[in-house]
Amino acid sequence: MPTDVASSAPPAGLRESKKQETRQLISDVATRLFLAQGFEQTTIAEIATAARVAKKTVTNYFPRKEDLALDHQDDFVATLAETVISRRSGDSALAALHRAFTEAAANTDPVAGFSGSDFARMVSGSPALSARLRDLHDLREAALADALADATGAPHGDITARTAAALLGAVHRTLFHRIQELTLTGQDNSRIAATVTAEANDAFGLLAPSLADYATA
Repeated sequence: MPTDVASSAPPAGLRESKKQETRQLISDVATRLFLAQGFEQTTIAEIATAARVAKKTVTNYFPRKEDLALDHQDDFVATLAETVISRRSGDSALAALHRAFTEAAANTDPVAGFSGSDFARMVSGSPALSARLRDLHDLREAALADALADATGAPHGDITARTAAALLGAVHRTLFHRIQELTLTGQDNSRIAATVTAEANDAFGLLAPSLADYATA
């Protein structure tokens, strides 16, 4: 009797769930090995063996080795643009981003930079991870520029949107590194959150004269 392939295949939702579980397993195993051995010293083959998957499976999920360590990168790149897109009626881009950062600090969100001392030390000590993080900041700024252009009816590549994104991105980049810096001094997250929230008020305040009404919903 012929096998009904369609009926024997797992549902699409289950397949996606299994993929996410495998991805998370590989990421967790990789992070554990990176923290124990160092990023540069850990190989993809070792990660595959520890996760009990094929080496090709690791690279299918994570094309770059750096992606295994910086596994929140998609959220990181999108977060500023999404904040602008979903801003409240009457909110400028500046107001929305300031509020979102304050909330992220209160929640000690890893995407904002709250990674823990071991992870922060690993990133700061790895030239490859530090370089990739700079790339991600650049990609996040570019996504923000596109969102600002859309919000103001300007074409992508518009110099005003790109300039505003550069300024707003610089504040977030500086605050991210500030969180990492304070983490490496051994301060706990609650103290860091209080410090950077106050500093964010000053940093975003510097942009208010030029951007207070820019891209208002």
